[in-house]
Amino acid sequence: MGYASRDKIAYLSENDLFQDFSRQEMLQMERRTTMRTCEPGRIFYQAGETAETLYILKEGTVHLYRLTPDGRKLIVATLEKGAVFGELALVGQRMHSTFAEAATNARICIMGRTEVKQLLLAKPQMALRLLKIVGERLHQTERQLEQMAFNSISRRLARKLLELSYGRHTVEGYSHQELADMIGTYRETVTATLNDFKAQRMIAVGRKHIDILDRDRLEMLVSEL
Repeated sequence: MGYASRDKIAYLSENDLFQDFSRQEMLQMERRTTMRTCEPGRIFYQAGETAETLYILKEGTVHLYRLTPDGRKLIVATLEKGAVFGELALVGQRMHSTFAEAATNARICIMGRTEVKQLLLAKPQMALRLLKIVGERLHQTERQLEQMAFNSISRRLARKLLELSYGRHTVEGYSHQELADMIGTYRETVTATLNDFKAQRMIAVGRKHIDILDRDRLEMLVSEL
């Protein structure tokens, strides 16, 4: 067995989706999946595609987004290592009008419909795990749409900065345009709002780098009624 095969098996074994698979079953999984590398900006799934495919993100970050009627991006999910996504009517996971784009260098394991169907028949518990993933992502999308409908731009941006900082004091790797796509507004609006936060000394802004100077005030802004 080559290094690439061992690497793929090791990664798949780490994913919760395959937590109770035997060594022999993992070898079969390795033969059923292909690995793809995508550079930043590469769109590897487009709205309107009908091929049913399951993607498992091995490395990197992927944006799932839709286009508004006026052509703007709306990022509905930012996926990290270990995420499972794709077009799978078998378990109610649909991409609908969604695009999938690599935000950073990404490595992705890919399974076709036939392989997934065989696995679901042999491993019903895998179907339950997929349904849980689908349900959680639907909840996240509904929450995001609710925030867009009822929250101001400043509150939405403050919430996104807190989420992206993951409890740290920095947000790194996101342009103003990407932040705008995440909260459903224009780049110019995000830039103006960031400048306002900066003037209030809640943040410091660099190139794709934002320092959180006053987390408490950002949290207060998010929680204001």
